Amino acid sequence: MLLVCRYLLEAFAAAEGLARIAHYPVRTYNGSVKRKRNSRPRIRKAAEARLPTRFGTFRIVGLENARRQWIVALIKGRLSRVRAPLVRIHSQCLTGDVFTSLRCDCRAQLELALEAIARAGAGLLLYEPQEGRGIGLINKLRAYELQDNGLDTVEANRRLGFPADRRNYAFAAQSLRFLGVTKIRLLSNNPDKIAGLERYGIKIEERIPCEPATHRASRTYLRVKKKKLGHLLAV
Repeated sequence: MLLVCRYLLEAFAAAEGLARIAHYPVRTYNGSVKRKRNSRPRIRKAAEARLPTRFGTFRIVGLENARRQWIVALIKGRLSRVRAPLVRIHSQCLTGDVFTSLRCDCRAQLELALEAIARAGAGLLLYEPQEGRGIGLINKLRAYELQDNGLDTVEANRRLGFPADRRNYAFAAQSLRFLGVTKIRLLSNNPDKIAGLERYGIKIEERIPCEPATHRASRTYLRVKKKKLGHLLAV
């Protein structure tokens, strides 16, 4: 019936001199939306350069999709020579990664991951702009303000009208496949990240904890992530 309706619409468009309805979404029997193959976001390499760091020399690769979303890959060694390279999917955290905030452990995790990947000799870190577990920088600062007034990180997100974690790992999975990686050893404490990557076709061969030494300023935050978000932490 749906296909018949579509053909009728296209016939009407042709009769009226309108453009052919080529990208009209078709609902499948289970309620999901199936789009034409060409509507899938395509990845392209925007730039690549050598990047010396305190943890060794990496290749830094900027990737973009058709929606102009970006992700950065820091690559160590030859990924094709490793069956399941060591990988960290790191969500951007301006306050932690750049300003060295101790409200979270993001910078410590970033440094631990880069050191581990350099030590492994082959692997990569994907740096993805999903600030504040996907709510954006300004909303994250609003969440900080709420936390200063007694809410925890999950309660603050919900007070602002967001889920506790609204990140999506589709682009990360697409980027890994673009780089020729489909099986990984994942540096992560987050079961949702594992499930999210596997949902988009990435096989997690092994989960490796990413637990740097904690500071007293971040312990409450980490305990909330363990209790309410199910993160695999020893705090």
